[in-house]
Amino acid sequence: ACVCQKNKRVSNCRIENGQCRCQAIGSGVTVDCSTLTSKCLLMKAEVMGSKSGRREKPKDAFEDTDGLYDPECENSGAFKAKQCNGTTCWCVNTAGVRRTDKHDADLKCNQLVRTMWIIIEMKHAERNAPLNAESLKKFFTDTITSRYQLNGRYITSVLYENPYITIDLKQNSSDKLLGDVDIADVAYYFEKDVKGQSIFHNSAGLNVSIDNEPVKLEKTVVYYVDEIAPEFSMKSLTPGVIAVIVVVVIAIVAAIVVLVLTRRRKGKYVKAEV
Repeated sequence: ACVCQKNKRVSNCRIENGQCRCQAIGSGVTVDCSTLTSKCLLMKAEVMGSKSGRREKPKDAFEDTDGLYDPECENSGAFKAKQCNGTTCWCVNTAGVRRTDKHDADLKCNQLVRTMWIIIEMKHAERNAPLNAESLKKFFTDTITSRYQLNGRYITSVLYENPYITIDLKQNSSDKLLGDVDIADVAYYFEKDVKGQSIFHNSAGLNVSIDNEPVKLEKTVVYYVDEIAPEFSMKSLTPGVIAVIVVVVIAIVAAIVVLVLTRRRKGKYVKAEV
């Protein structure tokens, strides 16, 4: 038996060829504990964990299911391009994020579109003085390369605009070398660490410390950019955006009506003689 240091959502751990290998909960797929586990298998394990009721929860606890679903995974751990929940289906990218409207089971997802750019945006708590930008960049670069084993060439930017911290991870299909961890998996591990829901064994999460001073993060948002643009229709627009569009259209129509009425009033009436 062994302990999977990089994934606690596993079972049946054993040593094979000097490496710790375990079965991912929910899928039974064997994972290599020397590297990050794919996001698809982690999501599946999280859903199965919440369904099974193995963990004791306070009576007032409720589940945050935003963005969480029970995914279909390939044997490699990658997401299947088409995901369904009952009779409702949609297409996802390599990060498992929906990139189309939801349809019925006849939906065709011809390929798994790659997420080539992930933007992690964080906001730290109010401070008396701004952080040192160079120290901040070094902390996050070192953390991502060591804790999440991502090659530093995929970290294209760490930008500090008080109080916002933005990290850009870019990894095209042609850039990713065999054995490199995927930026989607890194972002998932990172987001869980920041929220105090670490996937690592015996870890409470990520302690952000810049120049030996703890930094509290209040909000973290992850944005995804795919190699092919997403396919959302007008139906996916938020009610607020739709309301703005409607107001603009009504204003244009009203302007046209006023213009027509004004021109009619200015026109001269000439009686034709018989």
